[in-house]
Amino acid sequence: MLIGDYLLAKGLLLSLDNNDYQVLHILSDAVRKMSEGELLQLEKSRSLNLREDVYFEIIRNKTASLLASACAAGAWSASKDETITEKMRQFGEKAGIAFQIKDDLFDYSSDNVGKPTGNDIKEKKLTLPLIYTLNKVDKNTRRQLIQILKHKNKDREKVNWVIEQVKMAGGIDYTVEKNERL
Repeated sequence: MLIGDYLLAKGLLLSLDNNDYQVLHILSDAVRKMSEGELLQLEKSRSLNLREDVYFEIIRNKTASLLASACAAGAWSASKDETITEKMRQFGEKAGIAFQIKDDLFDYSSDNVGKPTGNDIKEKKLTLPLIYTLNKVDKNTRRQLIQILKHKNKDREKVNWVIEQVKMAGGIDYTVEKNERL
């Protein structure tokens, strides 16, 4: 975290040193969005009642804004063209959203991808497969899922049950399809 903060500060200072206020603006906007996304996620994770549009707002701010700003800053530095810069920002945003959705899917995979299965569940993160599932299952199953997420999210057996419910409810298929339509 400290190294990331240092690199960010270094990038902002380089922009100032070179009087490149457009890059400074792009990077500062990304920092603001990332902070807003993190705060929104913290606020919403307490209630475990997250709508899909709010999920997309969170990942657009937290994850996608970083990649979008890198693409925009690079495009501006190379071209000084606002149209190209905006197109590259949009590209980075879409790639960042797709990356986060794919990362969310890894939480439900049995493949060895370097991320422990069920990690987002243990951290009480509401990801798209889980949001979809919570909105599709019956009230009793929803209540059980929320109970596990709130109080038994470290119990491997309970986490595996949540993963199975997400798969059975179509949460994985829905998320894959949504990601492919980006």
